[in-house]
Amino acid sequence: MVKTQVQIPDHLYREAKRIAGEYEMSLAEVVRRGLEALVPAYPPRKALGNWQPPRPRRLGWKGLASEQLKDAAQMTRLEEDLGRSAPGTGLKRRVS
Repeated sequence: MVKTQVQIPDHLYREAKRIAGEYEMSLAEVVRRGLEALVPAYPPRKALGNWQPPRPRRLGWKGLASEQLKDAAQMTRLEEDLGRSAPGTGLKRRVS
């Protein structure tokens, strides 16, 4: 058996001591029984094996180069409202 120390909130300690007194068992027995009741609720997780994060991809936006993407992102609200194309992209934004 392993001997250990734990910190628990005061109210939980008082309740555990109450249970120990009412049922004539030690505090250690109350803690053991509590853990025995709790452990089955948390079964071991399946191992992830040799998991690797996905490889990075170049996502881009509609095949635009980074400079064209920057220009499209900086389109003014007025240009958007008028449906004009973003500078250097040749793309028009749809107006809803």
